[in-house]
Amino acid sequence: MSYESAQAFFAALAANADASRASDLDASYRFEIEGAGTWRVDVRNGRVTVDQSDAAADCVVETDEETFLEVVRQEQNPMGAYMAGRIRVAGDMGLALRLRDLLG
Repeated sequence: MSYESAQAFFAALAANADASRASDLDASYRFEIEGAGTWRVDVRNGRVTVDQSDAAADCVVETDEETFLEVVRQEQNPMGAYMAGRIRVAGDMGLALRLRDLLG
């Protein structure tokens, strides 16, 4: 799916997430998207909820909106963006690797 903004992505995430693939995941994520906003994504018991919030989370992902959208659109490899310093991760790196489970 092609998203025009981080806002559009997070607005649709709960409905589009493949919670069955992450049914064993019990975690929270905070996405700090420079120039767009901050969202908190909770995954509990196969249920995904999204709020615009800067509350604490198990894993924090920071990037600019352009990089974020390139990754979401599968135009940019997330690990390549991380290695190039375009994505920063704080907290549980293992949880960052599980993000692909949510997005199918």
